[in-house]
Amino acid sequence: MQAVILVGGEGTRLRPLTYDLPKPMAPLLGRPFIGWIIARLKAAGVEDIILSCCYLPDKIEAHFGDGASMGVTLHYVLENEPLGTAGAIKNARDLIRGPIYVCNGDILTGLDLIALREKHEANKALATIHTRAVDDPSHFGVVETESGGRVKRFVEKPKPGETDANDINAGTYLLEMEAVDAIPSGRAVSIEREVFPDLIARTGRVFAVSTDDYWIDVGRPDSYIQAHRDILDGKLDHPLGVEIAKQVWSGDGAPLPHGVTARGPAYIGPDVALAQGAKIEPYSVIYDRCRVGEGATVGSAILWPGCDVGAHANVRDAILGLEVTVEPRATVPRDAVVGRGERVGATAAAP
Repeated sequence: MQAVILVGGEGTRLRPLTYDLPKPMAPLLGRPFIGWIIARLKAAGVEDIILSCCYLPDKIEAHFGDGASMGVTLHYVLENEPLGTAGAIKNARDLIRGPIYVCNGDILTGLDLIALREKHEANKALATIHTRAVDDPSHFGVVETESGGRVKRFVEKPKPGETDANDINAGTYLLEMEAVDAIPSGRAVSIEREVFPDLIARTGRVFAVSTDDYWIDVGRPDSYIQAHRDILDGKLDHPLGVEIAKQVWSGDGAPLPHGVTARGPAYIGPDVALAQGAKIEPYSVIYDRCRVGEGATVGSAILWPGCDVGAHANVRDAILGLEVTVEPRATVPRDAVVGRGERVGATAAAP
C-alpha cells in the first residue's frame, strides 16, 4: 500500500508560527507533526509515502530525507501553485501504483487504517471516506449516507435544517486508481466539492466509515495546544522520550537538574538548560535547546526550539515560536502566540 499526505498548505491559521516553518514541521512532543502521521501509516503496513508539498518543502525534506529514519520511503511532489485537495493527488499520479491512502496533513487521528482498508475492500468501493460525528457540523463538510455507509451527498457547512446528518468528512480517504484517474488534470480541484460528488453520481461506489477514534485538526493555535495536552494525557500515544519523573518526559533522557521543580504532565526536549529554581508546571512543553533562567516559571505553555526565558520571568498559557527571548522578570501575556525571534520585554514584574 501507498499513501499521499497533503502538506501543501501555508498554515495561515497558525501564523506567525508558520512564517518560517511549514505547518507539517510544527513540533509535537518528540517529532514534527507530520511524523506522527507517517508513523501511523508505517504501523498499518504503508512503507511508500508521497508528500504533496507546496510551501517551504525544503524544510520538510531536510528533516525527513528519503524516509529511512522512519522505516519508509518518502517521495516529494511539488506544486508550483496550490492545486486543491484533489489536484494535489493528481499531481502525484505518476508515482501511484494502486489503491492509496490519502491523509490530510492537518489531522491527527487514532483511526484504525487497517480496519478502514478492510471495510473499503468489503464494500468494493472506489473511494472510502473516514467520517466522525460532531455536535455542531455547521463549520464542516457533512457526509450523508445510507444505512450501509454508501454516500448519498455532501453538504458543505450546512445551515440549520439543511441536513439531519452530523457525520463530517474527517480527512482520511482510501482511493482506487479509478478514483484517482477521475480527477481532472492541470488545474486546482477539490476532492470534496467536485471529485466525490462526481463519483457518487456516476458510480454509487463511494462509502463512508464513521468511527469515534481520537481526532483533531491541529491547524489552529487552540487545537495545536489541545493536541499536546491530549498526547500528554495519553489519549493517543505518549510523548517520545524517557519518563524521568511522574508524567514528565525528557526527549534525551536527561534527569532534572538539582533545584528544578517539574510537575507533570510535561515534556522537556533535548539539550534544554534549566537553571536552579526554575519551575515547570503541568502541561508545559519545552523544546530543544531552550533555556529557562533561575526562578523562571513555565506553565501550560509551548516553547519552540531555541527560546530563552530570563530569570524570574513567567510564561503561562502561551506559544513561543522559534528563538523567542523573554527578558528577565518579564511576563508573557496569556494566550499570546509569539513569532520567531521576537523579544518580550519586562513590562510587568513577575509575581
